[in-house]
Amino acid sequence: MSDAARSPSAALWRDRKRPYWLLGLAVPTLPFQAGGLAYLTGRDVFWWWGPFFAFVLLPVTDHLIGDDGSNPPEAAFARLDADRYYRWCTYLYLPLQYGALAWACTRWADTDLGVVAALGLMASTGVVAGVAINTAHELGHKREQVERRLSRLALAQSCYGHFYVEHNHGHHIRVATPEDPASSRMGESFWGFLPRAVAGSLVSAWRLEARRLQRRGRRLIGPHNEVLTAWLISVTLFAGLVAAFGLGVLPYLVGQAVLGFCLLESVNYLEHYGLLRERRPDGRFVRVASRHSWNSDHTVSNLFLFQLQRHSDHHANPLRRYQTLRHFDDAPRLPSGYATMIVLAWFPPLWRRVMDPRLLAHYDGDLARVNIASAARTRLLRRCPATGPDTASKA
Repeated sequence: MSDAARSPSAALWRDRKRPYWLLGLAVPTLPFQAGGLAYLTGRDVFWWWGPFFAFVLLPVTDHLIGDDGSNPPEAAFARLDADRYYRWCTYLYLPLQYGALAWACTRWADTDLGVVAALGLMASTGVVAGVAINTAHELGHKREQVERRLSRLALAQSCYGHFYVEHNHGHHIRVATPEDPASSRMGESFWGFLPRAVAGSLVSAWRLEARRLQRRGRRLIGPHNEVLTAWLISVTLFAGLVAAFGLGVLPYLVGQAVLGFCLLESVNYLEHYGLLRERRPDGRFVRVASRHSWNSDHTVSNLFLFQLQRHSDHHANPLRRYQTLRHFDDAPRLPSGYATMIVLAWFPPLWRRVMDPRLLAHYDGDLARVNIASAARTRLLRRCPATGPDTASKA
């Protein structure tokens, strides 16, 4: 932690970002924004406002504003944690999220909306669904029952309710190891990671839930299965929307859900790329530390993502609320915010050119310390048989 990032005493310290956390609520209104811009200008291109906002406007603003670097003093954590204003910033995402989804269905049901406009609205709604998984992530880590329930509701739009089980009980246990489907490996493209992560997280969630129910002496198929009940919420949601607006909205509902969970897996891809926890003498992995997550401290994207980008502190302290997460100088750092890095991940040659040298530098060029895809390891060793710092870093 840098000296500049250290804050004054808790008595004097104030959260300068406090009013700006409400900016995160602009995301679930993206479909409304898209519709308003399209109506005012008469141009269908504005139905694609959601992707433009997320992957063009946000990265530009991120680079203009720059990094944050400030941390709350530890003595202020209890006060920050108890301040319910921060909780309402996440709670309010859900009514806006589902209001926008219902409104999008009214537009998809309108035969006057062209295919290009309808697809643009689907993409904008998919951005809402993807960021809703981040809101669900924040809520799902908390002990309060109401927040856990809201987390599961937020996941229904993307049909990714099993994330609630797998992320908390799978990913946080196996993060930065070859056993974790949500930890990408060096040399693994995003497009190779995506099917492995989607299938792996589903299988992992089912196995974890089966094990939990078996320990408690409950049936696998029944109301206590949190994976099945999560899927049932999504089925009920989609069935209700189809009943209300017609079968024609179903392809767009499915499309926005797929875009939503693909956006989540894009984030998963970059959060732990190539990072590997060391093994202890007994063969078990060491405890998760700041060096096992890629961080970004860009101010604007952290406001919109409830500081998800301060990922190292989140993994070290999963119950800590977003407003108290800290930045660490010793954590490996992404060159930009998540919005920029997601786009980069979609183009594997660019991603490798930017990230592989950073990853190798983090491990002093030692490939043995990297979570690396077997094909990539073979390729790199063929190019530089010695795995010392000098030769590997040149790879």
